[in-house]
Amino acid sequence: MKIVVLGGGISTERHVSLVSATSVCRALRSLGHQAIFVDMFLGLEDFDGPLETAFDAPDGFCGEVAIGHEAPDLQAVIASRRDQSPSRLGKNVLEVCRLADCVFLGLHGADGEDGKIQAALDLLGVPYTGSAPLGSAMAMDKAVAKRIVASAGVRTPAWQELTYTEEQIPALARSLPVPCAVKVVGGGSSIGVALPDTREELERALHEILPYGNRILAEEKIVGRELTVPVFDDRALSPIEIVPPEGASFDYVSKYQSGSEGARELCPAPISEEAARRVCGAALAAHRALGLSIYSRSDFIMDKDGLFWYLETNTLPGMTPNSLIPKAAAVEGMSYAQLCEQIVLLSMKK
Repeated sequence: MKIVVLGGGISTERHVSLVSATSVCRALRSLGHQAIFVDMFLGLEDFDGPLETAFDAPDGFCGEVAIGHEAPDLQAVIASRRDQSPSRLGKNVLEVCRLADCVFLGLHGADGEDGKIQAALDLLGVPYTGSAPLGSAMAMDKAVAKRIVASAGVRTPAWQELTYTEEQIPALARSLPVPCAVKVVGGGSSIGVALPDTREELERALHEILPYGNRILAEEKIVGRELTVPVFDDRALSPIEIVPPEGASFDYVSKYQSGSEGARELCPAPISEEAARRVCGAALAAHRALGLSIYSRSDFIMDKDGLFWYLETNTLPGMTPNSLIPKAAAVEGMSYAQLCEQIVLLSMKK
């Protein structure tokens, strides 16, 4: 099949997306597919031949990419594009997607995980992987997702939604409960998230988060073990426990760096069969309540009493070979390349 793997984009999760998308592209090419990587924001600005020949590119346009310690410099990315129009789509992105049998969405965050590109591809009549626009948008908005998932009977920490300005930070730091979790409603990859324990930490966190968005959730901080549950083809896979480095939270660095800086991921999670059954049921309930398709991954905290608390759902979770869904699929005997191909086949069938 001719497959465009869309990645990159212009969200704060750009670097993660580049690694996911190029990994998927290489995996699909290893199975004989004519897969090419296309950066959604930069497009095919370095390709001058007839578009239909792009699928013959010997390397699939897969360059060397990596996830650094810091979030990407998006202003530098914007400045680097030859087309300085306000479009979020680069040169020939939609045109080459129309020539594909399917578009694999290797995007994360804004413009990729929020339903926008899904809606554009729907209007073009182009099949794509994952969930439809509405489910994607609801899951991306953490406040909306909390309301939907709670209505399905899934336990979630107490929370409030608020929009704030720089001038309101001192008052909020005095009035919001601590300890707490504060997070941008449309963020991801632990960017725009803080876990303050004191009012001084809360005030600092509100200042640091504001550049990522002024609409946030302030949520009860549940102390416990961090677990995530992938859902694939309408069934829950093995729960995974995430163990951050000692004294650290599961932030951008511990999530994506290896060695002493990186988190340990235990798959299957070392929990009882009954606990696994309950958290898998909660993940599947969240997936279905949000109207999601093909695959997703929901995050939970298990407290000292063994209760699971829902945090959020990712509709386009990381898809590098070392990401969490591929690890859970491997437990069931599915290779990384097979998983990528099955996501395409199931999405086309949908």
